[in-house]
Amino acid sequence: MHTNATETRARTERAGGIAALYLSLALLAAIPYFLVLVDYPGAATPADKVNLIVDNYPSMYTVYLATYLLFGLAVGVLALSLHDRLREAAPLTSRVTTVVGLTWSFALVASGLIFTYGLTSIHDIAATDFSQSVSIWQAIEPVALALGGGGGELLGGLWVLLVSGLGLKAGIWPKALAWLGVVAGLIGLISVIPPLHDAGIAFGLLEIVWLAWVAGRFLRSQDAPGVDVPKDESLDPVGTFGEA
Repeated sequence: MHTNATETRARTERAGGIAALYLSLALLAAIPYFLVLVDYPGAATPADKVNLIVDNYPSMYTVYLATYLLFGLAVGVLALSLHDRLREAAPLTSRVTTVVGLTWSFALVASGLIFTYGLTSIHDIAATDFSQSVSIWQAIEPVALALGGGGGELLGGLWVLLVSGLGLKAGIWPKALAWLGVVAGLIGLISVIPPLHDAGIAFGLLEIVWLAWVAGRFLRSQDAPGVDVPKDESLDPVGTFGEA
């Protein structure tokens, strides 16, 4: 039974490491793609955005698929993998953290589905009725962006902050990694303030480093986070009342 538990832990760590590595690489590719290659934020009007979609449909579809839909699924895998490690230190707090992570995962997947289907619809409609495609995109884009964090990285920032804060207090992360996550999470949270929406870019850049570091921790089993960490009852009020 001990061998089975060890093998299960190893598989969980591997899955979490692969997910974190994918997330960091996806962000690393997406940021220059949107900001430099197609310069989507630089599109001045809805018509300009539709023109960018039409001109770059194959690559935009692929990037939205990778950085929203598949990204969301990978966030879910990482959230569950981290839960298995963090619950050893604080069962209740880790549950709350995992709920936030899975909520972010579901929102990103929904955003990706809307974006990819919307891109295809706009691309097809624009060929026959450009003005209608512009009107439709004006309706689709705000919904997809709202789910994907376009109005601020509330869910992503909160999840990274909770994971890092719990890891810091329980002593299961290197302090530098934990504080990096805390700073990134706080920046993500303040990006919900309208004048500070651009802080989401800083959150994304810091998140790349944080995710790559987490991936390394998972993929190197001898340094895996949370190994043989005793439960810290002071971080988990439920433990005081005798939770099994």
